[in-house]
Amino acid sequence: MTADRGSAVAVSAPRADEYDARSIVVFSGLQAVRRNPSMYVGSTGAEGLHHLVFELVDNAVDESEAGHCRAISVVLHEDGSCTVRDDGRGIPVDPHPDLGRPACEVVLTTLHSGGKFQGGSYGTSAGLHGVGLSCVNALSRRLRLEVWRDGGHFTQRYTRGEPDGPLERVGATTERGTGIRFLPDDEVFEGCRFSARAITDRLEEVAFLHPRLRVELTDERTGERRTFHHTSGVEGFLAHRNRDAVTAHPRPIVFGERRDALALDVALHWTEGYAEEVWSFVNSVRTEQGGAHVDGLRIGLAAAINRYASANGMLDSFVGERITTVDVLEGLTAVVAVRMDNPRFDGQTKKRLQSPEIGQVVQATAEQALWSALDRDADLGQRVVARALDAARARLAARLAGRTARYRQRELQLDYEVYQRQFGIRSRNWHESCSWLADDGLLSAHAELCDVPPDARMLDVCCGSGVVGNAFRGRVGEMVGLDLTPEMVRLASERLDRVDQGTVYDLPYPDASFDLVVNREVLHLLPQPERPVSEIFRVLRPGGQFIVGQIVPYADEDAFWMFRIFKKKQPLLFQMFREPEFRALLFDAGFTDLRMSEYFLWESIDLWIDTHETTPAHRQEIYRLYYEAPKEVRAVHPFEVDADGSVRDRWRWCVYSVRKPLG
Repeated sequence: MTADRGSAVAVSAPRADEYDARSIVVFSGLQAVRRNPSMYVGSTGAEGLHHLVFELVDNAVDESEAGHCRAISVVLHEDGSCTVRDDGRGIPVDPHPDLGRPACEVVLTTLHSGGKFQGGSYGTSAGLHGVGLSCVNALSRRLRLEVWRDGGHFTQRYTRGEPDGPLERVGATTERGTGIRFLPDDEVFEGCRFSARAITDRLEEVAFLHPRLRVELTDERTGERRTFHHTSGVEGFLAHRNRDAVTAHPRPIVFGERRDALALDVALHWTEGYAEEVWSFVNSVRTEQGGAHVDGLRIGLAAAINRYASANGMLDSFVGERITTVDVLEGLTAVVAVRMDNPRFDGQTKKRLQSPEIGQVVQATAEQALWSALDRDADLGQRVVARALDAARARLAARLAGRTARYRQRELQLDYEVYQRQFGIRSRNWHESCSWLADDGLLSAHAELCDVPPDARMLDVCCGSGVVGNAFRGRVGEMVGLDLTPEMVRLASERLDRVDQGTVYDLPYPDASFDLVVNREVLHLLPQPERPVSEIFRVLRPGGQFIVGQIVPYADEDAFWMFRIFKKKQPLLFQMFREPEFRALLFDAGFTDLRMSEYFLWESIDLWIDTHETTPAHRQEIYRLYYEAPKEVRAVHPFEVDADGSVRDRWRWCVYSVRKPLG
């Protein structure tokens, strides 16, 4: 191996106790990448593996932005390799004037080489550090380069970053472009394989952000082939991501800015969801952790909404009411795409933009654009400000409720609208959100505990879609359901005899109305869960039965870890019951004769967190909690991480049966 292509340069090794010039090791070429891959691609897991594909896609996108590429294809091969091809100009193949080697070999074997420095042959581009293509080569077990340009078809093969031979011209052609097929090195990405879903998400983004491009994905492992070509830009991208959302105003707000070497495109839409979802991009690269452009958007929107609310007398000046940025962000969905010269990122993986001057531009543009939109359309102004005010007042009520609970022991004031928004949204595609909702084994575990007369009257409280109550069909006489949202009432009415709308904190039934009450996986979402349990106790007849299912940790070691996962998935979570705590909750309400059965269910976490209420950032944090779970958690809590980064968890369900005493 020659020194300029990846050698470790050192003199004779010093003794273990010495530290002098001989201790200094110099890694040149690509050896530094192979030694510390996470520094260059983010990780040696699924995230880093897919980063290799995205680096090649970004290069093709840069060719498109320069006006030379109209099509990109990605192929996932059965042997675990991947090919990315474009119809751009093709990487230059002529000898580099300083190094004497073909230019394409230089960019594949030399860090910080390329045509994107100081503009070069490109305007705005995703490749700014000159390390992307060489990193792909360094971390590949095998790589084959193909270039079509200057009337010829050229090819060269590499092994772990080193050329296997010279660049060869293998024929004449009128085609042009670059194709790279690489097999990731299993010594680096041990046990990982490509996820078609992760790559599809990225290619779909590229197609929306670049209307001139046609992007194709072929998965030879399954035979699936998909083509993406969208002309609707950021507005279409946002509509696609919001296709299942309940929106607070009819149409998205779209605006942009063009100045010098900067282009800004923004689409935003408030929904009735709880969380903020902002998809941000700089030069087509997804900035998963936001940065200056996202911060500027948030500040600008908050300023415009407060300005409009004050100008139109919508704030209660007597109590000093104001709308904070946090209130504005509740339910906000947005796409922010910036194209600019020389962006400064936090590192090679480009997850966060560090260019404050762009934040100032986005802030000023967003404030003026939103103010103008609200000022032109009074109905839009009322809807957007009302949405933010709802969030502000709910936040204030929650803070005051917590204060009185700590100091005055007053009655808790619940904001039922928050729950109605969340569960009304969740009711759409309800049974597609996870496996446990309709799992026959879990439903049977509830029904098998039933011990009431066949003519018993049953209440399915917080009934959701009614599947739990329906599991008791044939075991009881009348099946009544109750839920907070009209959406759930409609769903449950398809399965139960009658469904009422109401709250579990104040059940709309007289004392001793039911022989059986059933419930599943709700109490951990509620503050002061002893209150709804007390209500359930009240409406049961003496001797009546309460059957309730709950996910619980395996041990103390995984309890807090599970709480963090569930809290990031569902912001309304209040507690993660340990099994003894749940028993105590039932006994403290006055129930007796406790029986409990366990049911273990493997759940796809990828499916479970793919909901409107879980932000992309929280989804990544949930994955990280699994990937980096402490050994104490792994010792007690079974879960599996697949080679493509997907996760399956073995949940422990405890199903309880208790009785209301006869006396």
